[in-house]
Amino acid sequence: MTIQWFPGHMAKARRQITEKLKLIDVVFELVDARLPLSSRNPMLDEIVKQKPRVLLLNKVDLADPQITNEWEKYFQEKGITTVKVNSQAGVGLHQLVKAAKLVTEEKFNKQREKGINPRAIRALILGIPNVGKSTLINRLAKKNLAKTGDKPGVTKAQQWVKVGKELELLDTPGILWPKFEDQEVGYRLAVSGAIKDAILTLQDIGFWAVKFLMANYPNKLIERYNLESLDKEPLELFSEIGTKRGFKGKDGWINYDLTAEMLLRELRTLKLGPFSLERPSDFQ
Repeated sequence: MTIQWFPGHMAKARRQITEKLKLIDVVFELVDARLPLSSRNPMLDEIVKQKPRVLLLNKVDLADPQITNEWEKYFQEKGITTVKVNSQAGVGLHQLVKAAKLVTEEKFNKQREKGINPRAIRALILGIPNVGKSTLINRLAKKNLAKTGDKPGVTKAQQWVKVGKELELLDTPGILWPKFEDQEVGYRLAVSGAIKDAILTLQDIGFWAVKFLMANYPNKLIERYNLESLDKEPLELFSEIGTKRGFKGKDGWINYDLTAEMLLRELRTLKLGPFSLERPSDFQ
């Protein structure tokens, strides 16, 4: 199955972002801590060019803590200022503001030397759909200014949001990219909820999730679905999970759509505990 999603408003948002860049001091790039590389839009380097950037590992509460620490070290070794945040709970916001001041310090020092009074840092928040941009903005502003939702594609327009006297944020719609060169990236994004379930073949996504769990979190899979062992083919195990959850009809056939829907829902709501869909060693 080929996974892709690039609605028209995303192309429009890219054009608008390019137009607004001259007003921006720093770019906050928000990624999903469960899949930090797969949730980085490769077009962003081309769009934001040399603007100072802070990478925000969001949804750390959903990710495997040990692997998140590996990712933080990975990016820092590449010279990328990185902050771990949980936009739902407001964790890491102080570090976010501190990082913004750090990467813009040189620019504002030069302005002071020229006699220009300091102003609020203008930041652009970028990220793929459903990565938590609007929730983060609402937390920073301490108001429900940005529309939020647990489905991708909620934000459709840009808006400026003031955060005290220190920050002014430009919210933007989530932007994916026209083509996934590696379809594994598409599967990871689909499992995380970054792509609308309605346009996916959930059987394929659920089957991929079973294979992933067998390889990376076998004990969690066994415990959650009361499985005797994983010494089976992935499809056989997928069928067993569907049977145990009552998705087997009178004709003996397993409803794989319902099985996949249940599995993805339970994964995303931490019924199997925190998990990460990739780790730095996967890319070395």
